[in-house]
Amino acid sequence: MTHTLLGAGGPIADGLAKELAARNLPFRLVGRKPKPMAGGELVSADLTDRTSTINAVTGSSVVYLLAGLKYDAAVWSVQWPLIMDNVIEACKLANAKLLFFDNIYMYGRVSGAMSEETPDAPCSKKGEIRARIAATLLSEIKAGNLTALIARSADFYGPSAPHGVANILVFDAIARGKKASWLVNADVPHSFTYIPDAVRGVFELATKESAWNQVWHLPTSPDPPTGREFIAIAANEFGVAPKFRILSRPMLKIVGMFDPNVRESYEMLYQSDSAQVFDSSKYAREFGFAGTPYAEGIHQIALSYRRSI
Repeated sequence: MTHTLLGAGGPIADGLAKELAARNLPFRLVGRKPKPMAGGELVSADLTDRTSTINAVTGSSVVYLLAGLKYDAAVWSVQWPLIMDNVIEACKLANAKLLFFDNIYMYGRVSGAMSEETPDAPCSKKGEIRARIAATLLSEIKAGNLTALIARSADFYGPSAPHGVANILVFDAIARGKKASWLVNADVPHSFTYIPDAVRGVFELATKESAWNQVWHLPTSPDPPTGREFIAIAANEFGVAPKFRILSRPMLKIVGMFDPNVRESYEMLYQSDSAQVFDSSKYAREFGFAGTPYAEGIHQIALSYRRSI
């Protein structure tokens, strides 16, 4: 039976496709314009269209909802509920299991570490949308209509995360001989999930029968560094001084007047002004893996940048 990846082309989908190919497991890459990958079947589909989604999922055993939308709350408010409804219906018709790759926006501002037991308390428009679509899926699980799970990740970082905040603000800058940047506050810890660990976690959860019908945090190294510490480790890898600047709220407010991506990110700055600690100990207890240490993850990213210079 086929593993179907909805949202081909992103770093998680690409990594998962390679994992499936290495194990000689049949997989299908679904997107508006999916790019070929060795061993994969390509299907062009629009997930906002129910018929198109049903056709893309037909014949699947496991479906991975890995799609990424334009970073725009107005787009999310319309398209995410529609996509979730379409994918749920398609999985029911195909009798397929569904793994939803989620973020942590629904938790809102959290005091202390966030775990799978942290209640939803969104403090942003995007968080409200993520809470709503997660609740839709969880209600289907509770009703016994679908076998599914939610796999949540902190912010990405990794060799294959060109659009990740850490990559853009730290590694891109240092690799070009420029000063790194950090959002709002560099003196509080901030968790990042290493992309290869997220891929490993998604695969292991999907292939373990007892993992289904639950929420999981993907493996993320505990004891996250502060922004200052993160930059110092990265700078040391490049053999340069750990110089950086803080991107303050007023500065970003002004930039957002001209840059829609920065404008859409402004409501999420609460994630940067105080500690952001992601607890994946549930996964570590079950699978015996707590995540790649930050020093090793940063080392691997620096190597990838140095190879490309």
